[in-house]
Amino acid sequence: MKHRAIVWFRQDLRLHDNEAITTALRMAEEVIPVYIFDERTFKGSTRFGFPKTGKFRARFIQESVEDLRSNLRRLGSDLIVRVGKPECILSDLAKELKCSWVLCNRERTHEEVSVQDYLEKKLWSVGVELLYTRGKMLFHTQDLPMPVHHTPDTFTQFRKENEHITPVRVPFPSPASMPAVPSDLDRGEIPSLEQFNLPEYEYDARTTLHFKGGETEGLRRLQYYLWETDLVKTYKETRNGLIGGDYSSKFSPWLSQGCLSPKLIYHEIKRYEQERGGNESTYWIFFELLWRDYFRLLGKKYVNRIFLKTGPQNKPLKHLRNNAELFTAWMEGRTGVPFIDANMNEINATGFMSNRGRQNVASFLVKDLKVNWQMGAEYFESQLIDYDPCSNWGNWNYVAGIGSDPREDRYFNILTQAKNYDHKGDYVRLWCPELALLPPDKIHRPDLITAAERQTYKMGNYPKALVRIDKWAQ
Repeated sequence: MKHRAIVWFRQDLRLHDNEAITTALRMAEEVIPVYIFDERTFKGSTRFGFPKTGKFRARFIQESVEDLRSNLRRLGSDLIVRVGKPECILSDLAKELKCSWVLCNRERTHEEVSVQDYLEKKLWSVGVELLYTRGKMLFHTQDLPMPVHHTPDTFTQFRKENEHITPVRVPFPSPASMPAVPSDLDRGEIPSLEQFNLPEYEYDARTTLHFKGGETEGLRRLQYYLWETDLVKTYKETRNGLIGGDYSSKFSPWLSQGCLSPKLIYHEIKRYEQERGGNESTYWIFFELLWRDYFRLLGKKYVNRIFLKTGPQNKPLKHLRNNAELFTAWMEGRTGVPFIDANMNEINATGFMSNRGRQNVASFLVKDLKVNWQMGAEYFESQLIDYDPCSNWGNWNYVAGIGSDPREDRYFNILTQAKNYDHKGDYVRLWCPELALLPPDKIHRPDLITAAERQTYKMGNYPKALVRIDKWAQ
């Protein structure tokens, strides 16, 4: 009797560096690739009522699943697609197909862990083993110099303990071929956005980059950023840019869904350094990958505490309120602070925002509007095309002062930030068109503009600032 194994794809939508595929092909004669659109993730809401998966990320995932199916078919296999609860669908499939194993990438945050734990119990009840593999991180946890629960509480310490010591393993190769799936097994259709009660949309012409999901596009972006353009050599100097597709690597959407392996990125950079030379910028890509690992390890160390208002530090934040009026103004880009509104307009139109923008809008919500940081974190969870639970919530912990930041009270002077990173106001004009006629010396200071000037500059109904902008100029 042939051994069968199901490979359950989760946030590892690729064939390169896929330990689950490699292991399954070694253990079983027949391998059944499966992806399940979890109805709780694609139709559910967050605590504050946002869609758990908004339209931008939902489409990116659709495209990634389509690409995975296409790549599997080229190898002689296929992808089985279902909609529902993975723990129920997979246990039924495993029983129906008389499988010996189900293999999947292990996740670390509460909702995902609950699903995999329940699945494991259901599989055991029908005599099927659940095998966990790895693929989200740069490092393997068993290679780290400390147990996960001893992960340092500051990134700098984590970096010093690992960057020159912990090896980055060689990626698993992509399979050359795969066995066919049973011919009588229904392949399933990839659902539309409408099936998830999400609107179809056109890409905004102002978007920095057309993020198309899938391993094929992820590998193409890696090739472009390193080998075709040498943009990696100036990453550190340009990474705080705001306009265009090339100021940063933009790898994050493909990393978040596992369309790109962080290990592959690392080894490609090392190859690039050997062939074309390295510098501080090529190192800085590795530095950013270290941050991803760090947040994931903190997510495992502190479990649900990264989602709680008091955070890992169990720090009371009674001054932060669930103020719906202020939050809505922030969310809709109506704060009257141009640099904040421009960034929020960008995320609302595209599902993406620069790292510089994310730090500023988060700081403004928490430090200036005194709104509960969890509301912002949930909105990002809904909107971001590159949402990753540990990175998103870890960064919001950081801004709220309850996470891994050694500085007690990190605060962004929004006016200084705007002048440093959008000196001429081009970014604000792009995303706040009602301010397009303002000259550079007034673009970030609408509080100084008289009623008559508002008419001259055709500012329309651009709102009065919710906070005093002049405090940042003092």
